[in-house]
Amino acid sequence: MHPGSRITLTLKDFSYLGGAVGHTDSNLAVFVHGGLPGERVIAEIVDVQRRFARGVVVGIEEPAPERVAPRCPYFGACGGCQWQHLAYTAHLGWKEELLRRQLSRIGHLIDPPVRPTIPAVEPYAYRNHARLSVDPNGHLSFARFQTHDLLPIETCQIMQPAVAAVIERLRGVRLDPGQLVIRHGSRTGQLLISPELPAEVEGLASGQPDYEEMLWGRTYRVSAASFFQVNTRLDQRELPEAIRAAWLPVRSGWFSQVDLLALLVLERLDLRGSELVVDAYCGVGTFSLLIAERAGRVVGIEESQTAVRDAVHNAQGMSNVEFRVGRTEDHLARLEARPDAVVLDPSRSGCDRRVLRALVNQPPATVIYVSCDPSTLARDLAYLSQQGFQIEEIQPIDMFPQTYHLETVTVLRAVGVD
Repeated sequence: MHPGSRITLTLKDFSYLGGAVGHTDSNLAVFVHGGLPGERVIAEIVDVQRRFARGVVVGIEEPAPERVAPRCPYFGACGGCQWQHLAYTAHLGWKEELLRRQLSRIGHLIDPPVRPTIPAVEPYAYRNHARLSVDPNGHLSFARFQTHDLLPIETCQIMQPAVAAVIERLRGVRLDPGQLVIRHGSRTGQLLISPELPAEVEGLASGQPDYEEMLWGRTYRVSAASFFQVNTRLDQRELPEAIRAAWLPVRSGWFSQVDLLALLVLERLDLRGSELVVDAYCGVGTFSLLIAERAGRVVGIEESQTAVRDAVHNAQGMSNVEFRVGRTEDHLARLEARPDAVVLDPSRSGCDRRVLRALVNQPPATVIYVSCDPSTLARDLAYLSQQGFQIEEIQPIDMFPQTYHLETVTVLRAVGVD
C-alpha cells in the first residue's frame, strides 16, 4: 500500500475526528474521509504510517442508509465540514457516542451522566463568522482537507445568508493576498469586514473596528480581534426539555443556539442573588453580564486585552461585575475570597492544570465547564473527579452542524461544600 493506491474496504466505525474507519486484511486501520460506518467503499490512499493509513472515498459499492447528498460543491475538498454526507438525525447520535468514548478512554469515567444532544433547528446557514484566505490570484479561499493548500470558493453553505452574500458579492473581485474576516450580528444586522476592501468594491462598507450583537436583551460590542460564539442565527422553536428554568417568561419564541447555551449555564448555576461567581475565559463578557443580573458579584477573567476592553464597555451601568486581564491560572489562584461558583469556557486546548489545581485548593460549590472539545474535557474531568468534585450532568448542544465538533455544558459539585 502506498499513496495513490486504491483499496476496497468495509467501514465499521467513526473516528474521533469525523472520518470513517476500516481495516485491511493485515488489520491496518485506515481512516477514510467521506465514508460512513456500514459502507463498502473504494478508498484512495493519501498517507501511510506504521500503524495506520489515511484515505478518501473515490467510489461507493454499498452505501449506508444514512448517506445523503452534500449541499456544498466543495464538500470533500474543503476541510471545513466533515459530515455533510450524513443525515442530520444521525449526527446527533454519533456525536453523543464519540463524546462518551472520549470520556471513557481519556477520562476513565464509568457511565458518565450524558444527556441527549440539543439539536439545531436547521443544520445549514448558521455561522455568523467566516475567516477566509485570499490566494495569490486574489480569490477568496478556504483550506483544503488535511493540507494548507488553498481552495478558491464562491459560496459556503454553513454561513448565514448575510455572510454568504458578502462572499458572493466579492466573486470576481481581485483582493490583496492575506486573510479576510466577515462577521454578522444576527439581531442587529451589523456587518464587520476586515481588513478594508479595495476602493473598487462599492456599496459594501468594510474596515469596521467592531460590530454589535444582542443576547437575552443585552447588547455586546465585539471587536475584530475578539471572540463571540458563531451559531447566532435565530430560529422559531420551543425551548428544549433540558432547559427547565421556572424564571423564564417564555417557553417558545425566536432563539439561537447561543441563547440556549447561555440559558444552560444560567440555569445550572442555580443562583439566588448573593453569590460570588467567577467567569473564567470570559471573552467580551457574554456569560458574565447575564450572570451578574442574577448574582451578587461577578469577576470575569480574560487574557485578551481587546476582549476585556469590549467586556468593560458592555458592562456599562453594572456595578457588580469587574474584569481582570491575564491568565486564568494566575488570577484564580489569588482570589480574595472563595467563589460560590466558577464558569470555565476555555479554548479547545482545555484548562491549564494550574487552573484545576486552583479549583481544588479553593473549591467552589459549583463548577460549570463549557467545552468545545470532548478529549480535553475528558482529561480535565478525570482530574476534577479524582479531587473532590462530582460530575452531576453533561449536556451536549450542537453548535457546529455538519462537523464532528460538539459543545458541552458540564455541571460539577464540590463534595462537602455548600
